[in-house]
Amino acid sequence: MIKAILFDLDNTLMDFMTMKTKSCEAAIEAMVDAGLKMSKKKCMDILFELYGEKGIEYDRIFQEFLKKTMKIVDYKILAEGIVAYRRAQFAYVKPYPGAVETLIKLKEKGLKLGIVSDAPSVNAWIRLVEMNLEDFFDVVVTFHDTGERKPSKAPFLKAIKEIGIDPNNILFVGDWPERDIKGAKLVGMKTAFAKYGSNEKTEKTDADHVLKSIKDLLSVV
Repeated sequence: MIKAILFDLDNTLMDFMTMKTKSCEAAIEAMVDAGLKMSKKKCMDILFELYGEKGIEYDRIFQEFLKKTMKIVDYKILAEGIVAYRRAQFAYVKPYPGAVETLIKLKEKGLKLGIVSDAPSVNAWIRLVEMNLEDFFDVVVTFHDTGERKPSKAPFLKAIKEIGIDPNNILFVGDWPERDIKGAKLVGMKTAFAKYGSNEKTEKTDADHVLKSIKDLLSVV
């Protein structure tokens, strides 16, 4: 019997990659308008190449980008990019359609809810607060809580300890089979693949359930 549901955050409760792409596009456009002499397409290619090297949450990415493209950090151009990024980010940090209603109904059923995310603590909490979701969850475990990323058992075990429910009675929902589904299974949780949030064409996930919409959770539990 499912007594708790733990969620990945990015691409499970919110469309992270759309937010990231649109925010970066806004930042690049602002920096080019401020004097960066390079095509926007080439800028995006270089920026996401750097994200691949540094990590998608790297917080000095625009400084590294300007060093690579201009050989110096022009602080006016940097500021234009950061401000444009933040404005666009706020506009795109939204829960998936049906997410809030689903969370409300799950709480009404008496289920405990939690987050297990690889995002840095401050980033995860900012996104939750911006989406007005922060009060739904009984436990939030982020990268800084264990220093390990999924599929390591560590973040899952910490969430289990804090939520106080046997893993056999916990359902984990995530969009990344190699990290979310694999890690949750390693500690004995039931699993649901958030197909609606996956950017990959995944045929085999090993998940117990496949969700075409977050609202499908209501029929699972």
